[in-house]
Amino acid sequence: MGQFRAGADRAMSDTPTPSTQADGASATDTATPAVPPRPPNRIIATWRREQEFATGKLGGPVAIVDGHGVTGMGPVDTLLSALATCSSADVVEILKKRRTPVTSLEVEAVGRRVDAVPRRLEHVMLRFRIAGTGIEREQAERAIELSITKYCSVRDSLDPTIPIEWDLELASPDDKQPER
Repeated sequence: MGQFRAGADRAMSDTPTPSTQADGASATDTATPAVPPRPPNRIIATWRREQEFATGKLGGPVAIVDGHGVTGMGPVDTLLSALATCSSADVVEILKKRRTPVTSLEVEAVGRRVDAVPRRLEHVMLRFRIAGTGIEREQAERAIELSITKYCSVRDSLDPTIPIEWDLELASPDDKQPER
C-alpha cells in the first residue's frame, strides 16, 4: 500500500526557478520563448431546485450534482470522482508509455470526513484494480505513485494535509470487472 502526505513546501516544488548562468544572465533570458499560459478552466453551475445543480462547460456535456444525492452525486462524491479519474488517467497513460496498456481499470475512492462543520475530507483511500497483458506489480505501483505524488492536478488542488493512501489489486487481463 502506498501513502502520500504533502509537506508545506509541496506547492512550490514544481515551480520553476530561474537559474543563473556563468555570465550572470538568468536561464529564462535565453533561447526558448515562454509558452503562453493556458486559459482558466470554466464551468457553469445552474441551480435547478432544492440542492440540485446542472454543471458543465458552456455548450458541453452536463452533469447533475445534488447535495441530497438523489438525482446525481453529491459535491464531495463528485470531488472523490475527480480525484479517482484524474489519477486513473495518469496511470493509464504511464502504463501505455511502458508498452503495457491497461485493458481494464477500476478505482474505488473512499473519503472519510470530519464530524465538524464544514465536513471536509480528512483521509482518502484509493483502491485500484488494474488488468492488462504484461503489467507487472512494480510498474503499476510506480504509475500510481507518480500520479498521486506528481501528475494528478486534482490531488495537487486538495489540502496537502489530507493523507491519500492507495492499494492495488492486479488482475489478469481475462478477469471481468463488475459492470456499472
